[in-house]
Amino acid sequence: MKNKNMYIALIALFLLIAAISGGICIHQLSDAREAAESFRNLEDMIVMPTESPASTQPMESIASTEPVETVDPEITEAKATFEKYKTLYEQNEDLVGWISIEGTAVNYPVMQSVDRPDFYLKHGFDRQYSRYGVPYLDEACATGLSNNLVIYGHNMKNGTMFHDLLNYTSEQFRAEHPVICFDTLSRKGKYQVVLVFRFDTENETFCYNEYTDMNEEEFVEFMEQCRQRQLYDTGIPVSYGDELLTLSTCEYTYKNGRFVVVAKRIMD
Repeated sequence: MKNKNMYIALIALFLLIAAISGGICIHQLSDAREAAESFRNLEDMIVMPTESPASTQPMESIASTEPVETVDPEITEAKATFEKYKTLYEQNEDLVGWISIEGTAVNYPVMQSVDRPDFYLKHGFDRQYSRYGVPYLDEACATGLSNNLVIYGHNMKNGTMFHDLLNYTSEQFRAEHPVICFDTLSRKGKYQVVLVFRFDTENETFCYNEYTDMNEEEFVEFMEQCRQRQLYDTGIPVSYGDELLTLSTCEYTYKNGRFVVVAKRIMD
C-alpha cells in the first residue's frame, strides 16, 4: 500500500510540474507575441518623409526676382527627422532614437532615462514592466554631443532584441550586414561595423561602456583596448574625430559575459 501511495504521489507531482511548466511556456509565448505586436505598432507610428511639393514644381513657376532665403541643410534634416519620430516622442519623451539593422530582427526604438539609468532594462515603451525591455542609451551619453553612443539591449532566446548581434561573430555575416542605422530625433545616422568582441565582466577591468565623451588620448586608449579583444580584423580604420556607436548585449561564453559591437558613423 505504501508503494502504491508513493507511486500516486509521484504521478501527482509530475503532473503538477508539467502543468506549471506548461503554464510558464504559454505565458512566455503570450508575452513574446504581445511584445512583438507592441513594437510593430510603434514602427507603424513612424512617419516616412514625403517629397516636398515645392521640389516638384517646375523651376519657372517658382522663379522670382526676390532674394531666396538660404536654408541650413542641418536644420532642414533636424526638422524632417523629428517629424518622422514625432508621434512616438509624444507617446514617450524618453525616446532618443530608432535603431535597425537590415536583414535582422533589430528594429526598435531607443530610450534613455538619465535619472533611472537601467529603467528600460525591464520596462517597455509604455513604461510598464516587461522582461524584454527596450534598447536604451547609457545615461552618460548625449546624442549630438558624445563621440561614443553606448546602447544596451537584451539577448532574448526567441531571437528578438539584440540577439542577432551575436551573428557578428561571423566575419561573413559582418560583410553581409556592414551597416547599423541609428537615427536620433535630430539627424539620421548610418554606422559601419568596425569590430566586435566578447567581454568577461567579472574578470576584466576595461570599462568599455564608460568611454562616452572622449578626448584624443581616451579615444586612442578605447580603440586599443577594443582591438586587443576583437574577434577578427575588419581592416577598417578609425581615428579621433570619428563618431562611434557601441552596442552591448549579454553573451554566455563567460559566466556574466557581454558581446560588443563597435561601429563608426558614415559621413554623407
